[in-house]
This record gives sequence, C-alpha cells and structure tokens, in this order.
Amino acid sequence: MKVLNSLKTVKKRHKSCQVVRRRGRVYVINKKNPRFKARQG
Repeated sequence: MKVLNSLKTVKKRHKSCQVVRRRGRVYVINKKNPRFKARQG
C-alpha cells in the first residue's frame, strides 16, 4: 500500500479503483488488482 498526498491520479490508474473513507482516512481500493491500493495522508 502506498501513502500519497493526492489520490486523484491513483483513481484513474485502473477502471475498478474505488475511493473509500474509513476511520477518517481516504483509501483507494481495487478488488481486481490489489497492487493499486493507496492511502492518503
């Protein structure tokens, strides 16, 4: 999982990427290709 300042570009990497808020943090998850996981901040 990568920790990034901006998740906007990560979301565009793959069409099955989703932006999710959990416990006050913003995550990008991808069930088809888990290597695109990322967290903001």
